[in-house]
Amino acid sequence: MSISSSAEADYRWAAGWYGGKRVLVTGGTSGIGLGVANAFAAAGARVIGLGAFAHEVEALRAAPDFDGRDLRVLDVRDNGAVTALVGELDELDVLVNCAGVIRRGAEHEPDVFDDVVDINLGGTMRMCAAARPLLAASGQGAIVNLASMLSFFGGGLVPGYSASKGGVAQLTKSLAIAYAGENIRVNAVAPGWIATPLTGALREDEARSEAILSRTPLGRWGQKEDVAGAVLFLCSPAARFITGAVLTVDGGYSVA
Repeated sequence: MSISSSAEADYRWAAGWYGGKRVLVTGGTSGIGLGVANAFAAAGARVIGLGAFAHEVEALRAAPDFDGRDLRVLDVRDNGAVTALVGELDELDVLVNCAGVIRRGAEHEPDVFDDVVDINLGGTMRMCAAARPLLAASGQGAIVNLASMLSFFGGGLVPGYSASKGGVAQLTKSLAIAYAGENIRVNAVAPGWIATPLTGALREDEARSEAILSRTPLGRWGQKEDVAGAVLFLCSPAARFITGAVLTVDGGYSVA
Protein backbone atom coordinates (compact mmCIF):
# COMPACT_ATOMS: atom_id res chain seq x y z
CA MET A 1 0.00 0.00 0.00
CA SER A 2 2.73 2.44 0.91
CA ILE A 3 4.86 4.29 -1.60
CA SER A 4 8.43 5.33 -1.04
CA SER A 5 9.34 8.78 0.25
CA SER A 6 11.01 9.51 -3.08
CA ALA A 7 7.80 8.61 -4.91
CA GLU A 8 5.82 10.87 -2.60
CA ALA A 9 8.22 13.66 -3.50
CA ASP A 10 7.67 12.87 -7.18
CA TYR A 11 3.96 13.56 -6.76
CA ARG A 12 4.22 16.59 -4.50
CA TRP A 13 4.10 18.86 -7.54
CA ALA A 14 0.49 17.76 -8.05
CA ALA A 15 -0.76 18.50 -4.53
CA GLY A 16 -2.09 21.91 -5.46
CA TRP A 17 -4.20 20.40 -8.20
CA TYR A 18 -5.61 17.34 -6.49
CA GLY A 19 -6.07 18.29 -2.86
CA GLY A 20 -9.63 17.27 -1.97
CA LYS A 21 -10.52 16.05 -5.47
CA ARG A 22 -12.53 12.84 -5.73
CA VAL A 23 -10.78 10.22 -7.87
CA LEU A 24 -12.07 6.77 -8.87
CA VAL A 25 -9.55 4.15 -10.04
CA THR A 26 -10.67 0.78 -11.40
CA GLY A 27 -8.09 -1.94 -11.02
CA GLY A 28 -6.86 0.18 -8.13
CA THR A 29 -5.79 -2.69 -5.86
CA SER A 30 -2.84 -4.06 -7.81
CA GLY A 31 -0.27 -3.29 -10.48
CA ILE A 32 -0.47 -0.05 -12.43
CA GLY A 33 -3.88 0.77 -10.97
CA LEU A 34 -2.54 0.62 -7.43
CA GLY A 35 0.38 2.80 -8.46
CA VAL A 36 -2.04 5.36 -9.91
CA ALA A 37 -4.23 5.28 -6.80
CA ASN A 38 -1.15 5.76 -4.59
CA ALA A 39 -0.02 8.72 -6.67
CA PHE A 40 -3.35 10.52 -6.41
CA ALA A 41 -3.46 9.82 -2.68
CA ALA A 42 0.06 11.23 -2.27
CA ALA A 43 -1.14 14.35 -4.08
CA GLY A 44 -3.98 14.80 -1.58
CA ALA A 45 -6.90 13.40 -3.53
CA ARG A 46 -9.76 11.41 -2.00
CA VAL A 47 -9.26 8.11 -3.76
CA ILE A 48 -11.67 5.24 -4.24
CA GLY A 49 -9.82 2.12 -5.35
CA LEU A 50 -11.83 -0.61 -7.03
CA GLY A 51 -10.69 -4.22 -7.29
CA ALA A 52 -12.24 -7.25 -8.92
CA PHE A 53 -11.48 -9.56 -6.00
CA ALA A 54 -12.40 -9.30 -2.33
CA HIS A 55 -9.13 -10.94 -1.28
CA GLU A 56 -7.11 -8.13 -2.91
CA VAL A 57 -9.20 -5.49 -1.18
CA GLU A 58 -8.90 -7.23 2.18
CA ALA A 59 -5.15 -7.69 1.79
CA LEU A 60 -4.70 -3.96 1.29
CA ARG A 61 -6.92 -3.13 4.23
CA ALA A 62 -4.90 -5.49 6.41
CA ALA A 63 -1.54 -3.98 5.43
CA PRO A 64 0.22 -2.30 8.37
CA ASP A 65 0.67 0.91 6.39
CA PHE A 66 -2.91 1.06 5.09
CA ASP A 67 -3.91 4.71 4.77
CA GLY A 68 -7.65 4.20 5.24
CA ARG A 69 -8.64 4.99 1.67
CA ASP A 70 -11.99 3.84 0.33
CA LEU A 71 -11.65 0.38 -1.25
CA ARG A 72 -14.47 -1.50 -2.92
CA VAL A 73 -15.02 -4.66 -4.94
CA LEU A 74 -16.43 -4.24 -8.45
CA ASP A 75 -16.75 -6.53 -11.46
CA VAL A 76 -16.66 -4.11 -14.41
CA ARG A 77 -18.50 -6.68 -16.54
CA ASP A 78 -21.61 -6.16 -14.39
CA ASN A 79 -23.43 -3.12 -15.74
CA GLY A 80 -25.88 -3.04 -12.83
CA ALA A 81 -23.08 -3.13 -10.27
CA VAL A 82 -21.18 -0.38 -12.11
CA THR A 83 -24.26 1.83 -12.26
CA ALA A 84 -25.07 1.22 -8.59
CA LEU A 85 -21.56 1.96 -7.35
CA VAL A 86 -21.18 5.19 -9.29
CA GLY A 87 -24.72 6.15 -8.31
CA GLU A 88 -23.67 6.12 -4.64
CA LEU A 89 -21.20 8.94 -5.25
CA ASP A 90 -22.20 12.57 -4.83
CA GLU A 91 -19.23 13.96 -6.76
CA LEU A 92 -16.40 12.84 -9.01
CA ASP A 93 -13.56 14.75 -10.64
CA VAL A 94 -11.37 12.05 -12.16
CA LEU A 95 -11.94 8.52 -13.47
CA VAL A 96 -8.98 6.27 -14.28
CA ASN A 97 -9.79 2.95 -15.93
CA CYS A 98 -7.02 0.44 -15.12
CA ALA A 99 -9.08 -2.74 -14.71
CA GLY A 100 -7.84 -5.32 -17.16
CA VAL A 101 -6.75 -8.91 -17.73
CA ILE A 102 -4.47 -10.80 -20.09
CA ARG A 103 -4.66 -14.54 -20.76
CA ARG A 104 -1.51 -15.42 -22.71
CA GLY A 105 -1.94 -18.48 -24.88
CA ALA A 106 -5.63 -18.95 -24.08
CA GLU A 107 -7.18 -16.02 -25.93
CA HIS A 108 -7.65 -17.93 -29.19
CA GLU A 109 -10.53 -19.69 -27.44
CA PRO A 110 -13.62 -17.61 -28.28
CA ASP A 111 -14.99 -17.67 -24.73
CA VAL A 112 -11.70 -16.44 -23.29
CA PHE A 113 -11.40 -13.84 -26.04
CA ASP A 114 -14.89 -12.55 -25.27
CA ASP A 115 -14.18 -12.28 -21.55
CA VAL A 116 -10.92 -10.38 -22.03
CA VAL A 117 -12.58 -7.91 -24.39
CA ASP A 118 -15.58 -7.53 -22.07
CA ILE A 119 -13.38 -6.62 -19.13
CA ASN A 120 -10.77 -4.47 -20.85
CA LEU A 121 -12.94 -2.64 -23.38
CA GLY A 122 -16.53 -3.17 -22.27
CA GLY A 123 -15.65 -2.39 -18.65
CA THR A 124 -13.96 0.84 -19.69
CA MET A 125 -17.04 1.95 -21.59
CA ARG A 126 -19.39 1.02 -18.75
CA MET A 127 -17.38 3.08 -16.28
CA CYS A 128 -17.15 6.07 -18.61
CA ALA A 129 -20.89 6.04 -19.32
CA ALA A 130 -21.81 5.70 -15.65
CA ALA A 131 -19.41 8.42 -14.50
CA ARG A 132 -20.24 10.93 -17.23
CA PRO A 133 -22.96 12.90 -15.37
CA LEU A 134 -20.81 13.35 -12.25
CA LEU A 135 -17.76 14.33 -14.28
CA ALA A 136 -19.84 16.85 -16.20
CA ALA A 137 -21.13 18.29 -12.94
CA SER A 138 -17.56 18.81 -11.70
CA GLY A 139 -17.02 21.34 -14.49
CA GLN A 140 -13.55 20.01 -15.27
CA GLY A 141 -13.88 16.25 -15.39
CA ALA A 142 -11.06 14.06 -16.63
CA ILE A 143 -10.88 10.44 -17.72
CA VAL A 144 -7.73 8.46 -18.40
CA ASN A 145 -8.02 4.99 -19.89
CA LEU A 146 -5.33 2.33 -19.86
CA ALA A 147 -4.35 1.44 -23.41
CA SER A 148 -1.14 -0.44 -24.20
CA MET A 149 1.69 -0.64 -26.71
CA LEU A 150 -0.45 -3.50 -28.05
CA SER A 151 -2.96 -0.85 -29.06
CA PHE A 152 -0.50 -0.39 -31.95
CA PHE A 153 1.25 -3.77 -32.33
CA GLY A 154 -0.13 -7.24 -32.84
CA GLY A 155 0.21 -9.92 -30.18
CA GLY A 156 0.13 -13.47 -31.46
CA LEU A 157 -0.47 -15.00 -28.04
CA VAL A 158 -2.95 -12.35 -26.89
CA PRO A 159 -5.46 -11.52 -29.65
CA GLY A 160 -8.16 -10.60 -27.13
CA TYR A 161 -5.89 -8.29 -25.15
CA SER A 162 -4.52 -6.67 -28.30
CA ALA A 163 -7.97 -6.19 -29.81
CA SER A 164 -9.34 -4.77 -26.57
CA LYS A 165 -6.46 -2.32 -26.16
CA GLY A 166 -6.76 -1.20 -29.77
CA GLY A 167 -10.42 -0.64 -28.96
CA VAL A 168 -9.55 1.37 -25.85
CA ALA A 169 -7.44 3.73 -27.95
CA GLN A 170 -10.29 4.29 -30.41
CA LEU A 171 -12.87 4.53 -27.64
CA THR A 172 -10.76 7.21 -25.98
CA LYS A 173 -10.69 9.29 -29.17
CA SER A 174 -14.43 8.84 -29.73
CA LEU A 175 -15.42 9.77 -26.17
CA ALA A 176 -13.10 12.77 -26.27
CA ILE A 177 -15.26 14.11 -29.07
CA ALA A 178 -18.56 13.08 -27.49
CA TYR A 179 -17.79 14.46 -24.02
CA ALA A 180 -16.00 17.68 -24.97
CA GLY A 181 -19.18 19.76 -24.84
CA GLU A 182 -19.50 18.85 -21.15
CA ASN A 183 -15.91 19.92 -20.45
CA ILE A 184 -14.81 16.34 -19.83
CA ARG A 185 -11.40 15.51 -21.23
CA VAL A 186 -10.73 11.88 -22.21
CA ASN A 187 -7.19 10.63 -22.74
CA ALA A 188 -5.28 7.37 -22.46
CA VAL A 189 -1.84 6.15 -21.52
CA ALA A 190 -0.22 3.30 -23.44
CA PRO A 191 2.35 1.62 -21.19
CA GLY A 192 5.12 -0.53 -22.54
CA TRP A 193 6.96 -3.13 -20.49
CA ILE A 194 6.14 -2.27 -16.88
CA ALA A 195 7.28 -4.27 -13.84
CA THR A 196 3.97 -5.57 -12.45
CA PRO A 197 2.63 -8.99 -11.47
CA LEU A 198 1.37 -9.44 -15.05
CA THR A 199 4.92 -9.29 -16.42
CA GLY A 200 6.58 -11.29 -13.64
CA ALA A 201 7.17 -14.39 -15.77
CA LEU A 202 8.73 -12.35 -18.56
CA ARG A 203 11.08 -10.55 -16.18
CA GLU A 204 12.18 -13.86 -14.71
CA ASP A 205 12.97 -15.22 -18.19
CA GLU A 206 16.51 -13.91 -18.67
CA ALA A 207 16.51 -14.23 -22.47
CA ARG A 208 13.09 -12.64 -22.91
CA SER A 209 13.89 -9.81 -20.50
CA GLU A 210 17.18 -9.10 -22.26
CA ALA A 211 15.42 -8.95 -25.63
CA ILE A 212 12.96 -6.41 -24.23
CA LEU A 213 15.64 -4.27 -22.57
CA SER A 214 17.90 -4.33 -25.61
CA ARG A 215 15.13 -2.75 -27.68
CA THR A 216 14.16 -0.19 -25.02
CA PRO A 217 16.27 2.98 -25.50
CA LEU A 218 16.03 3.91 -21.80
CA GLY A 219 17.36 0.45 -20.98
CA ARG A 220 15.15 -0.61 -18.09
CA TRP A 221 11.75 -2.00 -17.18
CA GLY A 222 9.21 0.70 -16.47
CA GLN A 223 7.82 1.14 -12.98
CA LYS A 224 4.17 1.74 -12.12
CA GLU A 225 5.17 5.19 -10.84
CA ASP A 226 6.29 6.07 -14.38
CA VAL A 227 2.76 5.48 -15.62
CA ALA A 228 1.16 7.17 -12.62
CA GLY A 229 3.04 10.41 -13.27
CA ALA A 230 1.72 10.52 -16.83
CA VAL A 231 -1.83 9.94 -15.57
CA LEU A 232 -1.55 12.76 -13.03
CA PHE A 233 -0.35 15.09 -15.76
CA LEU A 234 -3.18 14.20 -18.16
CA CYS A 235 -5.81 14.80 -15.47
CA SER A 236 -4.28 18.11 -14.40
CA PRO A 237 -4.86 21.73 -15.50
CA ALA A 238 -1.44 21.55 -17.18
CA ALA A 239 -3.14 19.31 -19.78
CA ARG A 240 -6.28 21.42 -20.07
CA PHE A 241 -6.05 21.58 -23.90
CA ILE A 242 -5.27 17.88 -24.34
CA THR A 243 -8.08 15.47 -25.12
CA GLY A 244 -8.23 12.38 -27.29
CA ALA A 245 -4.50 11.73 -26.83
CA VAL A 246 -2.93 8.31 -26.35
CA LEU A 247 0.36 8.93 -24.53
CA THR A 248 2.97 6.20 -24.82
CA VAL A 249 4.90 5.45 -21.62
CA ASP A 250 7.34 2.82 -22.83
CA GLY A 251 10.91 4.06 -22.51
CA GLY A 252 11.07 4.45 -26.28
CA TYR A 253 10.29 0.80 -27.08
CA SER A 254 7.72 1.68 -29.73
CA VAL A 255 10.08 3.91 -31.70
CA ALA A 256 13.17 1.73 -31.56
